[in-house]
Amino acid sequence: MDLKTPLYDCHVRAEGKIVPFAGYLLPVQYKTGVIAEHMAVRKAAGLFDVSHMGEVILEGNDALGNVQKLVTNDCANMADGQVRYSPMCNEEGGVVDDLLVYRINQNKFMLVINAANRHKDIIWINKHLFGNVKLTDISDETAMIALQGPLSKAILTKLVNEENLPSKYYTFRENVNIAGINCLVSKTGYTGEEGYELCLKNENAPELWEMLLNAGKEEGLIPCGLGARDTLRLEAAMPLYGHEMDDSTSPLETGLGFAVKMNKEDFIGKRGIIERGEPKNTRIGLKITGRGIARENCPVYYGDILIGRTTSGTHSPFFGYPIAMAIVDKAYAGIGTELSVEVRGKKISAEVVPLPFYKRQ
Repeated sequence: MDLKTPLYDCHVRAEGKIVPFAGYLLPVQYKTGVIAEHMAVRKAAGLFDVSHMGEVILEGNDALGNVQKLVTNDCANMADGQVRYSPMCNEEGGVVDDLLVYRINQNKFMLVINAANRHKDIIWINKHLFGNVKLTDISDETAMIALQGPLSKAILTKLVNEENLPSKYYTFRENVNIAGINCLVSKTGYTGEEGYELCLKNENAPELWEMLLNAGKEEGLIPCGLGARDTLRLEAAMPLYGHEMDDSTSPLETGLGFAVKMNKEDFIGKRGIIERGEPKNTRIGLKITGRGIARENCPVYYGDILIGRTTSGTHSPFFGYPIAMAIVDKAYAGIGTELSVEVRGKKISAEVVPLPFYKRQ
């Protein structure tokens, strides 16, 4: 049975179209529609319920050592209040999940994990813990709200002094008092825009949600659903677990080499990545130049040669044409290369373009 987030009633009242997603009932869109929600985030601001995400605390004298073993990125030089993105691999070098590591202090870290992988991840992490460390799953008691867009700071500072907010990308502040509600506020997001993610207790989430919407009325803040979240992350070329990566994909194949530190002392999957050798495939961006929209898992061709498959695709609201990401043979990945994508039995033309498609100015 699908679960409800603490904001479920807010979505129903706002006439959100509710769908099952990763074990939760969430709005895919509101009356405004996906395109309007998408453009609100690009031009002004949008509010997302991301309470389905999982949050896990690792605490103890060996917390850092465990984080270092579990993830491919190097977290040894993180400062308190820093956030770092990383894949978490299996022994063969495939991706168990991709996650965010929050350093609360030397002996306490929070991992934010994908909702669909939450239970799998916790079993995996528990299986590999060592030494003095305790895992606490706080997902069921924690809500998360994402305020995203160029006007997000202007909206949030109506409710909290700017000096209490994190100022740098991928940093966070704990115990931020937002109009009487205690929040962990991080300068992170999944849209390619300026923005914040707010972690708080479930019981306070509906009040904060309504407070933010009221504060942002003048700026054009609107609630946004899963549809806009997906089109925004795709324009920003942010990978999605189950699309751009899975248990069989190496993070090096999907463009995540920046978060894999092979010079770090051992981590789970390091040997597997080495044994795979130099990746033959890579992730690319495609601008669809023919008629049609490529979705996930469409065959990609160079002439008559099958070179890979799309991993995500949509019509881009910002650019006004279809785009897709694909994992293909490196030999055909050069910018400007003319390819074709098979959509429902018909090949449509496409061109390799740089990632990300969208980069905020």
